[in-house]
Amino acid sequence: MMSEPSKPVLRLLAIVSAATLSACAGLGPSGKPPEAPGVATPTAWQAPLPQNGPFASLGDWWQQFKDPALSQLIAAAQDVSPTVASAGARIAQSRASLVSSNAQLGPTLDASASASRARMDVNAATAYSLSAGLQSQWDLDLFGAGRAARDAAQARLAGTAPAWHEARISVAAEVAQQYTSLRACEAQLVQTGLDAQSRKETARLTELTARAGFQAPSNAALTRASAAQGNAQLLQQQAQCALGIKALVALTGIEEPALRQALQSGTAQLPQPVALALGGVPAQVLAQRPDLAVAARDVIAAGYDVNASDAQRYPRISLGGSIGVARFSSSALTMNGPTWSIGPLSISFPVIDGGVRRANLDAANARLQEARSVYAAKLRSAVREVEEALITLQNTADRTTDAEVAREGFSASFSAAQARFRGGLSSLFELEDARRSAVQAQSALIELQRERVAAWINLYRAVGGGWTQDSALASIPAAARQ
Repeated sequence: MMSEPSKPVLRLLAIVSAATLSACAGLGPSGKPPEAPGVATPTAWQAPLPQNGPFASLGDWWQQFKDPALSQLIAAAQDVSPTVASAGARIAQSRASLVSSNAQLGPTLDASASASRARMDVNAATAYSLSAGLQSQWDLDLFGAGRAARDAAQARLAGTAPAWHEARISVAAEVAQQYTSLRACEAQLVQTGLDAQSRKETARLTELTARAGFQAPSNAALTRASAAQGNAQLLQQQAQCALGIKALVALTGIEEPALRQALQSGTAQLPQPVALALGGVPAQVLAQRPDLAVAARDVIAAGYDVNASDAQRYPRISLGGSIGVARFSSSALTMNGPTWSIGPLSISFPVIDGGVRRANLDAANARLQEARSVYAAKLRSAVREVEEALITLQNTADRTTDAEVAREGFSASFSAAQARFRGGLSSLFELEDARRSAVQAQSALIELQRERVAAWINLYRAVGGGWTQDSALASIPAAARQ
């Protein structure tokens, strides 16, 4: 039976351990927890806020367009988006890092077993030995390096949820903008087709009257040129719409025949956004931005990294131990019983490292300053994005009435010029001038409508796209959360 250590030995070991820990405790860093970045925000928006109409919430804002095709495309794009997939993978990676950081704070426990058979001398009998046991090692986190690393991992994990939402919102906004551009292109295509048909009919009638001697041959040539120009513009517009479909195919991963079929309903109809109730205090609005939440967590994590790097400059203390059973047997002797050990209690003091620890601390401080600068820059950018969207909304609202009046006036003027030309009361030049004005007015109105929808989409995204702190993890798929 193997003997146990005497009580005086255990008492001495405890006294030495306590004295060592208390002596080192006065040497360590303060380890103050980092604070969230505090950056001043504007007291009020400088651009006019949207007015009139029923105000809607931001949750899944694309559903409020009441356009099934758009909702289908956004869902498909989010499913195949590498950005969303990467954000989901970062959640799993950050969770694994947190588990690893937590594990390093506690003791490790390893099991071992061994067996041997030997004869140490030619005259000695063969001996057998068997042993099994558990070994433990514990790095005592006296100065908080491990805890700071764990807290940094926790802060980074907390930032992955809003990052995932930001990726989804970005994909939704990109698809919505491309979809709006396609619908505007289709609306332009309808107008271009009508214009090309009108030019073709004018050329046909002019050709007939020229052959009868009622029109000069030059007028017939001019109308043929106008018809050719209208057809060229039609072909160009068709190509632009085809390119828009290709872009949606790339974004959504839907095969082109299936995509074209899904787009058949609502052709040339722009999605209709709903008004958004925007708070008058920028700080309240910007608190809904997931990218700002991510940047704030990055600052906190960088602060914990500073604490961890600072703690590395102080002594490192580790304690080991083991417990097991052993059996030794030979022809003359057999022994078996428990075995155990406490220790060694090891302390390592940094003496000369060529400035590595100090350099690591300086680098961590530099990364903290960088994170703070990034947060401040993102905050300024967020304010700018909201202000720009508000200005565009107000500007498009102010221009809409004039654009509609212009469209109606030039359309009526063209109809009158066309009637006078066919009656021989006006020249071909007057007709073509009226046609150009009518086409430009209609095209400008469609573009204005597209610009206004795009401004709403930009505003939805600029104010967070429906993300909130409370719902950060609620809508994340289980595969990404676990």
